[in-house]
Amino acid sequence: MPAEHPVARRPRRETVTGVPRAARRPPRPPRLHAPARSEISEQTSLGHTYVRSLMRSQLRAALYALGTLALLVGSLPLLFALPEALDAAAPSPAPFVWAALGVGVHPVMWLTARWYVRRAERNERAFTGLVEGR
Repeated sequence: MPAEHPVARRPRRETVTGVPRAARRPPRPPRLHAPARSEISEQTSLGHTYVRSLMRSQLRAALYALGTLALLVGSLPLLFALPEALDAAAPSPAPFVWAALGVGVHPVMWLTARWYVRRAERNERAFTGLVEGR
């Protein structure tokens, strides 16, 4: 039998790059149903109150937007009638009226609509956070 030659073995190399992933974060506990979600789905009086508060906040935002438009756009006829009331001999402000209606009203309506959509989305995010328990 031939004699065994001892083979020189190199030690195994390991590269450590950081803490193992399992040790970085503690495991998350399982999510339970948030109490608000179950209150809403079971249609209890508390769930009804949650939904009613969302509807109230959405209605409040809609009324603010409508009031802003009514004030700004609804006051235009008064603004247009003002020069005629001050001086009966004044020329007709027709070019100014068309410019105000064609150019001035649209940015106001766009900004009001944009504000309303952002506010409604914020209300819905807050409600979702309440329901999901965040």
